[in-house]
Amino acid sequence: MVKEVSLQSPLDLAGLQFARDGAQLHPQLLTVQNVASLRASGDSLLCGKPGARIVGGEIARIISKPDGALMPLAMQLLGPAARAVRAILFDKTEGANWSVAWHQDRTIAVRDRREVAGYGPWSVKDGAHHVEPPYDLMRDMVTVRAHLDDCGEDNAPLMIALDSHRLGRLPAREIADAISQLPTARCLARAGDVWAYATPIVHASERTRSTARRRVLQVDFSARGLPEALEWLGVGG
Repeated sequence: MVKEVSLQSPLDLAGLQFARDGAQLHPQLLTVQNVASLRASGDSLLCGKPGARIVGGEIARIISKPDGALMPLAMQLLGPAARAVRAILFDKTEGANWSVAWHQDRTIAVRDRREVAGYGPWSVKDGAHHVEPPYDLMRDMVTVRAHLDDCGEDNAPLMIALDSHRLGRLPAREIADAISQLPTARCLARAGDVWAYATPIVHASERTRSTARRRVLQVDFSARGLPEALEWLGVGG
Protein backbone atom coordinates (compact mmCIF):
# COMPACT_ATOMS: atom_id res chain seq x y z
CA MET A 1 0.00 0.00 0.00
CA VAL A 2 1.58 3.30 -1.12
CA LYS A 3 1.37 5.96 1.58
CA GLU A 4 0.58 9.12 -0.35
CA VAL A 5 0.88 12.45 1.41
CA SER A 6 -1.19 15.38 0.26
CA LEU A 7 1.03 18.32 -0.66
CA GLN A 8 -1.30 20.62 -2.51
CA SER A 9 -0.70 24.06 -1.05
CA PRO A 10 2.39 26.19 -1.75
CA LEU A 11 3.21 26.04 1.96
CA ASP A 12 3.17 22.23 2.00
CA LEU A 13 5.25 21.98 -1.15
CA ALA A 14 7.75 24.47 0.22
CA GLY A 15 8.26 22.13 3.17
CA LEU A 16 10.10 19.56 1.05
CA GLN A 17 13.88 19.87 1.26
CA PHE A 18 16.32 18.49 -1.27
CA ALA A 19 18.89 17.33 1.30
CA ARG A 20 16.30 15.53 3.43
CA ASP A 21 13.56 14.41 1.03
CA GLY A 22 15.41 14.21 -2.28
CA ALA A 23 13.22 16.86 -3.92
CA GLN A 24 12.48 20.55 -3.58
CA LEU A 25 10.23 23.07 -5.29
CA HIS A 26 11.66 26.38 -6.51
CA PRO A 27 8.63 28.56 -7.22
CA GLN A 28 8.72 30.88 -10.22
CA LEU A 29 12.41 30.33 -10.89
CA LEU A 30 11.70 30.87 -14.60
CA THR A 31 10.77 34.39 -15.64
CA VAL A 32 7.77 35.08 -17.86
CA GLN A 33 10.28 35.72 -20.66
CA ASN A 34 12.02 32.38 -19.98
CA VAL A 35 8.72 30.51 -20.22
CA ALA A 36 7.68 32.30 -23.41
CA SER A 37 11.03 31.64 -25.08
CA LEU A 38 11.10 27.97 -24.05
CA ARG A 39 7.53 27.45 -25.25
CA ALA A 40 8.22 29.03 -28.64
CA SER A 41 11.50 27.18 -29.20
CA GLY A 42 10.06 23.96 -27.81
CA ASP A 43 6.97 23.95 -30.00
CA SER A 44 9.06 24.41 -33.13
CA LEU A 45 11.21 21.48 -32.02
CA LEU A 46 8.37 19.20 -30.96
CA CYS A 47 6.23 19.65 -34.08
CA GLY A 48 3.40 17.70 -32.46
CA LYS A 49 5.65 14.95 -31.02
CA PRO A 50 5.34 13.94 -27.34
CA GLY A 51 9.00 14.60 -26.66
CA ALA A 52 12.28 15.85 -28.09
CA ARG A 53 15.89 15.52 -27.00
CA ILE A 54 17.73 18.83 -26.64
CA VAL A 55 21.10 18.98 -28.41
CA GLY A 56 22.00 22.54 -29.38
CA GLY A 57 19.71 25.42 -30.27
CA GLU A 58 18.03 28.13 -28.22
CA ILE A 59 16.83 25.80 -25.45
CA ALA A 60 20.35 24.48 -24.92
CA ARG A 61 21.64 28.04 -24.64
CA ILE A 62 19.01 28.89 -22.04
CA ILE A 63 19.87 25.75 -20.06
CA SER A 64 23.62 26.41 -20.14
CA LYS A 65 23.68 30.14 -19.36
CA PRO A 66 25.74 30.65 -16.18
CA ASP A 67 23.45 33.51 -15.14
CA GLY A 68 20.24 31.83 -16.35
CA ALA A 69 17.49 30.16 -14.38
CA LEU A 70 18.72 26.55 -14.22
CA MET A 71 22.52 26.55 -14.10
CA PRO A 72 22.80 28.57 -10.85
CA LEU A 73 20.44 26.08 -9.18
CA ALA A 74 22.52 23.15 -10.43
CA MET A 75 25.71 24.82 -9.18
CA GLN A 76 24.09 25.45 -5.82
CA LEU A 77 23.35 21.74 -5.46
CA LEU A 78 26.44 20.24 -7.15
CA GLY A 79 29.13 22.90 -7.01
CA PRO A 80 30.80 25.06 -9.69
CA ALA A 81 31.67 22.08 -11.92
CA ALA A 82 27.99 21.32 -12.63
CA ARG A 83 27.07 20.91 -16.28
CA ALA A 84 23.94 19.86 -18.15
CA VAL A 85 24.50 16.33 -19.45
CA ARG A 86 21.05 15.47 -20.85
CA ALA A 87 17.84 17.35 -21.58
CA ILE A 88 14.45 16.27 -22.88
CA LEU A 89 11.34 18.33 -23.51
CA PHE A 90 8.10 16.44 -22.80
CA ASP A 91 4.66 17.46 -24.04
CA LYS A 92 1.87 15.36 -22.56
CA THR A 93 -1.57 16.04 -24.05
CA GLU A 94 -4.90 14.28 -24.55
CA GLY A 95 -3.65 13.04 -27.91
CA ALA A 96 -0.18 12.06 -26.67
CA ASN A 97 -0.87 10.54 -23.29
CA TRP A 98 1.04 7.90 -21.37
CA SER A 99 1.79 6.64 -17.89
CA VAL A 100 5.12 5.62 -16.42
CA ALA A 101 5.32 3.02 -13.64
CA TRP A 102 7.40 3.53 -10.50
CA HIS A 103 11.07 3.32 -11.44
CA GLN A 104 14.55 4.78 -11.04
CA ASP A 105 16.45 6.48 -13.85
CA ARG A 106 19.43 4.22 -14.53
CA THR A 107 21.19 5.38 -17.69
CA ILE A 108 23.23 8.30 -18.98
CA ALA A 109 23.64 9.58 -22.56
CA VAL A 110 27.13 9.53 -24.08
CA ARG A 111 28.61 10.53 -27.44
CA ASP A 112 29.95 7.13 -28.48
CA ARG A 113 29.93 3.57 -27.27
CA ARG A 114 33.18 2.59 -25.58
CA GLU A 115 33.52 -0.57 -23.50
CA VAL A 116 34.55 0.46 -19.99
CA ALA A 117 34.54 -1.76 -16.92
CA GLY A 118 31.50 -1.14 -14.74
CA TYR A 119 29.48 0.51 -17.52
CA GLY A 120 26.66 -1.51 -19.07
CA PRO A 121 24.33 -2.68 -20.39
CA TRP A 122 24.08 -0.40 -23.43
CA SER A 123 21.08 0.82 -25.40
CA VAL A 124 20.19 3.34 -28.09
CA LYS A 125 17.36 5.84 -27.51
CA ASP A 126 16.40 8.43 -30.12
CA GLY A 127 19.70 7.76 -31.87
CA ALA A 128 21.78 8.45 -28.75
CA HIS A 129 23.98 5.91 -26.96
CA HIS A 130 22.88 5.23 -23.38
CA VAL A 131 24.64 3.16 -20.75
CA GLU A 132 24.03 2.20 -17.15
CA PRO A 133 26.96 3.58 -15.11
CA PRO A 134 28.11 2.61 -11.61
CA TYR A 135 25.49 3.71 -9.09
CA ASP A 136 27.70 6.28 -7.40
CA LEU A 137 27.68 8.38 -10.59
CA MET A 138 23.87 8.48 -10.64
CA ARG A 139 23.81 9.14 -6.90
CA ASP A 140 25.76 12.36 -7.42
CA MET A 141 23.50 13.72 -10.18
CA VAL A 142 20.61 16.18 -9.97
CA THR A 143 17.58 16.41 -12.25
CA VAL A 144 15.53 19.56 -12.65
CA ARG A 145 12.06 19.81 -14.18
CA ALA A 146 11.16 23.26 -15.49
CA HIS A 147 7.40 23.60 -15.95
CA LEU A 148 6.17 25.52 -18.98
CA ASP A 149 2.49 24.93 -18.14
CA ASP A 150 0.49 24.63 -14.94
CA CYS A 151 0.53 21.07 -13.62
CA GLY A 152 -2.29 20.31 -11.20
CA GLU A 153 -3.67 17.07 -9.78
CA ASP A 154 -5.39 16.16 -13.06
CA ASN A 155 -2.46 16.97 -15.34
CA ALA A 156 -0.09 14.09 -14.54
CA PRO A 157 2.24 15.64 -11.96
CA LEU A 158 5.42 13.74 -11.24
CA MET A 159 4.99 11.40 -8.26
CA ILE A 160 8.00 10.75 -6.05
CA ALA A 161 8.78 8.42 -3.16
CA LEU A 162 10.31 10.68 -0.54
CA ASP A 163 13.82 9.75 0.63
CA SER A 164 14.01 6.85 -1.86
CA HIS A 165 17.24 8.28 -3.29
CA ARG A 166 19.01 6.85 -0.23
CA LEU A 167 18.08 3.24 -1.02
CA GLY A 168 20.74 2.65 -3.67
CA ARG A 169 20.06 0.95 -6.97
CA LEU A 170 16.90 -1.10 -6.56
CA PRO A 171 16.11 -4.21 -8.63
CA ALA A 172 12.85 -3.63 -10.48
CA ARG A 173 11.15 -6.41 -8.53
CA GLU A 174 11.88 -4.62 -5.22
CA ILE A 175 10.60 -1.16 -6.11
CA ALA A 176 6.95 -1.75 -5.23
CA ASP A 177 7.88 -3.08 -1.79
CA ALA A 178 10.33 -0.22 -1.21
CA ILE A 179 7.84 2.55 -1.96
CA SER A 180 5.20 0.88 0.19
CA GLN A 181 7.41 1.79 3.15
CA LEU A 182 7.75 5.46 2.14
CA PRO A 183 5.39 8.42 1.78
CA THR A 184 4.87 9.62 -1.79
CA ALA A 185 4.05 13.07 -3.05
CA ARG A 186 2.65 14.64 -6.22
CA CYS A 187 4.87 17.45 -7.48
CA LEU A 188 2.29 20.07 -8.41
CA ALA A 189 3.56 23.15 -10.21
CA ARG A 190 2.65 26.38 -11.92
CA ALA A 191 4.18 27.55 -15.18
CA GLY A 192 7.59 28.93 -14.27
CA ASP A 193 8.12 26.64 -11.27
CA VAL A 194 11.15 24.35 -11.17
CA TRP A 195 11.44 21.09 -9.24
CA ALA A 196 14.89 19.74 -8.37
CA TYR A 197 15.27 16.13 -7.33
CA ALA A 198 18.00 13.55 -6.79
CA THR A 199 18.31 11.69 -10.08
CA PRO A 200 17.97 8.19 -8.52
CA ILE A 201 14.75 9.04 -6.66
CA VAL A 202 11.95 6.55 -7.36
CA HIS A 203 9.25 8.28 -9.39
CA ALA A 204 6.23 7.70 -11.62
CA SER A 205 3.65 9.53 -13.71
CA GLU A 206 0.01 8.83 -14.51
CA ARG A 207 -1.93 9.57 -17.68
CA THR A 208 -3.27 13.10 -17.81
CA ARG A 209 -6.97 13.64 -17.17
CA SER A 210 -6.82 17.23 -18.39
CA THR A 211 -7.39 18.79 -21.80
CA ALA A 212 -4.51 21.21 -21.15
CA ARG A 213 -0.93 20.67 -22.30
CA ARG A 214 1.78 19.69 -19.82
CA ARG A 215 5.14 20.78 -21.22
CA VAL A 216 8.13 20.04 -18.98
CA LEU A 217 11.81 20.59 -19.71
CA GLN A 218 13.77 17.90 -17.84
CA VAL A 219 17.52 18.42 -17.47
CA ASP A 220 20.08 16.12 -15.83
CA PHE A 221 23.15 17.76 -14.28
CA SER A 222 26.45 16.25 -13.15
CA ALA A 223 29.68 17.68 -11.77
CA ARG A 224 31.70 14.56 -12.58
CA GLY A 225 33.62 13.50 -15.61
CA LEU A 226 33.48 10.06 -17.23
CA PRO A 227 36.35 7.56 -17.33
CA GLU A 228 38.68 6.75 -20.21
CA ALA A 229 37.16 7.37 -23.63
CA LEU A 230 33.57 8.01 -22.52
CA GLU A 231 32.16 11.50 -22.98
CA TRP A 232 28.85 13.00 -21.91
CA LEU A 233 26.51 13.69 -24.81
CA GLY A 234 25.56 16.98 -23.18
CA VAL A 235 23.10 19.55 -24.52
CA GLY A 236 25.37 21.73 -26.64
CA GLY A 237 24.58 25.41 -26.63
